[in-house]
Amino acid sequence: MPKTDEQAPDLSVCIAGVHFRNPVIAASGTFGYGREYEGLLDIACLGGICTKGLTLHPRPGNTGPRLYETPSGLLNSIGLENPGIPAFIEQELPALRALGPVVIANLSGSSLEEYQEGARLLSQAPVDLIEINISCPNVRSGGMAFGLDPGLASSVVRAVRKVLDKPLMVKLSPNAPDLPAVACSCAEAGADALSLVNTFQGMAIDIYRRKPVFHHIKAGLSGPGIRPLALRMVWDLWETVPLPLVGLGGIACPEDALEFLLAGAVAVQIGSATFAHPPLMPEIIRGIERYMRRFGISRLADLSIREPPGQDR
Repeated sequence: MPKTDEQAPDLSVCIAGVHFRNPVIAASGTFGYGREYEGLLDIACLGGICTKGLTLHPRPGNTGPRLYETPSGLLNSIGLENPGIPAFIEQELPALRALGPVVIANLSGSSLEEYQEGARLLSQAPVDLIEINISCPNVRSGGMAFGLDPGLASSVVRAVRKVLDKPLMVKLSPNAPDLPAVACSCAEAGADALSLVNTFQGMAIDIYRRKPVFHHIKAGLSGPGIRPLALRMVWDLWETVPLPLVGLGGIACPEDALEFLLAGAVAVQIGSATFAHPPLMPEIIRGIERYMRRFGISRLADLSIREPPGQDR
């Protein structure tokens, strides 16, 4: 019989020097700036909150339909709607900071200059970690293009690293022709951690209007349908890149999260599933704890089936 431990398992994790009380993080673009979910779940229990994608200047987002349900998934074409980094720092960050979890600012841009200036502003703000998004498929300029090519990815990371004195995580695109090469280029350019994967590029056609559903034709696919692919990519990159990996993509229950953690991810981000079931993240935290108790695992660092454990690499 597996042994049980009377003492509560240690779910804490350290990513690039930042301490998280547990490995469950609200994914960018799915949790607003935190306050939107007040009253729907215990936000303070989360490990971290990753902000909606931020750009140097305000963006209105895409026109036309922005969400479209598919079997086992969700297509989105939001277009990085946000108030701009200065307004975020002044209007949203104080309340987000007060919620308690680690604050991760998700940074995007249309040029190296925009990434760099946005990083400079965030470097001076009370955020714990920066996640740069080089993988958004829903904007015409910049966005995913930076994440498809190792050289372009490296140039963004180097530009941000020059002005940033905070830990830096890079969010990778599953649409890259050679994802390990992109990951390695980010590591060499100064990334402290990687998060993967962002949405897969897809589309939908309205057969009655005989037109694509989205004005930009293509959109980002998330949800349970992408989880096996995302899991495989985490597994592969663990063997390739000596950086902490944060896994995401279609996680909808504790068992899904555990798969990523067992595969070598040090933490997970939960996205689309929160829309359908807002209390999901606290349930996943409790599920991970139950699993660790059942198998007598006292530290999250000992959970991975990879050797050595991912966060000790």
